[in-house]
Amino acid sequence: MEKTVTMTGKTVDEAVENALSELGAKKEDAKIEVISEGAGGFLGLGGKPAEVKVTADVAEEAPASEDVVYYGDDENFEGDAVSEAEDAAVSFVAEVLSGIGIHGNMDSYREDDAIYISVSGGDCGAAIGRHGETLDAISYMTNLIANKHSEEKVHVHLDVGGYRKHREQVVRNLADRAASKVRKTGRKVAMEAMSPAERRIVHSYLQNAEGITTHSEGDEPQRRVIVTPEEAAE
Repeated sequence: MEKTVTMTGKTVDEAVENALSELGAKKEDAKIEVISEGAGGFLGLGGKPAEVKVTADVAEEAPASEDVVYYGDDENFEGDAVSEAEDAAVSFVAEVLSGIGIHGNMDSYREDDAIYISVSGGDCGAAIGRHGETLDAISYMTNLIANKHSEEKVHVHLDVGGYRKHREQVVRNLADRAASKVRKTGRKVAMEAMSPAERRIVHSYLQNAEGITTHSEGDEPQRRVIVTPEEAAE
């Protein structure tokens, strides 16, 4: 069936990617209408997001009575092979998503002290929110739930509709551009305001980059990574 969604993003390309992710469609199969190209504002403040309307043929949604289902080995899902913390995290995410009308497949696995949960399916936008704010909130609560059921500290990595994976690549590209500009000009560069999770990606990604260092400045939600020439940092 044909479906239309309206999504926002920091750029038109990001807004389109968010819409395509929610629809589960490819760009070449979709009709894209740019509602607003957005505006950056002064020093990153007062800006307006880009907004697009995207239409594409999508698979028919599951009936509203269905819950989010765990995708994978059902025996592992309920058995001893999966930790109590992972069980609790998965159950919490499934309950939250079902409560806001999202129906899809959920896959999870644990690696050392990290739990990875991935949700796929249609209509994931409500669980992502503007700039991933809703997803951040769900992730925060999921981490609290998981750690209540674990004697050791665990960290839950939650992704819905592939948003985290896409956004991580966007952040890395921004980090590459900032590092390149610092090397070219010899001056520090202030990146756009980001969430704590995205700032960690930048710090980790650039920690071994030659000739530069990184640190964060500012107060939330306008806290941002500052990329500085190594000589200046010293």
